[in-house]
Amino acid sequence: TRNNDTFISLRERIRRARKQQANLFISIHADAFHKPQAKGASVFVLSERGASSEAAQMLADKENAADLVGGISLDDKDDDLASVLLDLSQTASLAASTEVAETVLSGLKKVGNTHKKRVESAAFLVLKSPDIPSILIETAFISNPEEEKKLRSQRHQTKLAKAIMSGIRHYFQQNPPPGYMPPQIHIVSAGDTLNIIAQRYQVSLNKLKKYNKLTNDIIKIGDKLHIP
Repeated sequence: TRNNDTFISLRERIRRARKQQANLFISIHADAFHKPQAKGASVFVLSERGASSEAAQMLADKENAADLVGGISLDDKDDDLASVLLDLSQTASLAASTEVAETVLSGLKKVGNTHKKRVESAAFLVLKSPDIPSILIETAFISNPEEEKKLRSQRHQTKLAKAIMSGIRHYFQQNPPPGYMPPQIHIVSAGDTLNIIAQRYQVSLNKLKKYNKLTNDIIKIGDKLHIP
């Protein structure tokens, strides 16, 4: 939502994500508690209570806003239809949020302690988008001296980032966004040449070489070539 240390209201963060038609919203934080013994990472999704209150708010405001929910405007729908559409969108979004949260939490368990064994739920405002899967990650307790020290370490930050990214990548591999075309990979077999492969996939030889960072025409059986 930003590339500098500027405060953006919680509602505005959701609005920007929806404007960009984001496929996933992630909010990353460091937790804190009055007792320094508290430790471990957590991953949150929206609670049912939070979802219900947000749905009520959106339905109350639908005449004053033309927000799209799942690509459908609510402002011209009667209350019953708007309620059904919103409920369907929220249910799908929450299910997707839970799935990606579980994969991220699984990755974080390999990096260090987790505060709870399972994904938690809460009514955090940034999780209340009705049509974007949303998760909130607490990377550690900054109030715990040992964990604060780790959070200051670039090495540990990299481990956290890789764990989070691994979970996100796994989720999208299983649930590709609408319109996404997975990259094609050709495994070199006997008789293959770069020219033959380029002709087969209707790409230029130079483009195929550049895409795979090849400096010559030499390929070996078993090599994997990415098709542009």
